[in-house]
Amino acid sequence: MTLRPLQRGDAEIERRFVTGLSERTRYNRLLGGARKITDEYIRGLIEVDGVREVALAAITMLDDAELIIGVARYVVDAGGRDCEFALVVADAWQGRGIGRRMLEKLVAVARARGLRAIYGDVLSTNRPMLMLARRMGFEVARHPDDATLTRVRRAL
Repeated sequence: MTLRPLQRGDAEIERRFVTGLSERTRYNRLLGGARKITDEYIRGLIEVDGVREVALAAITMLDDAELIIGVARYVVDAGGRDCEFALVVADAWQGRGIGRRMLEKLVAVARARGLRAIYGDVLSTNRPMLMLARRMGFEVARHPDDATLTRVRRAL
């Protein structure tokens, strides 16, 4: 597996990744909402500026072609000092440490960019993500505005 930034040319492999996620994984990643997988939606996932928004893909090779097995991203919030992250790992690859490696890299990039903290909103029922956050030193607390969510936060 290699980690690299998502690129404009990744539309097709990103589409295969997103459409291949199970309903449960999509539910956890999209905080319960379903999204239609349009060209515009895929374009929004891969066209990031690399400064205000960073998106990393975990890539493996399958039949001499790249296959995305996970994506982690952050977006700098309006204050410009903290960032919100999200990550998702393909169902067949969950539980292998890929999410941890992606989140470690995301934390390192955010720290190197001088950000103060990284945080994310996780469905309170998403136990694997909450366990990962705890193991990585994130503070875990109830979301201030939504009882179905848990806020995880780590100072950088």
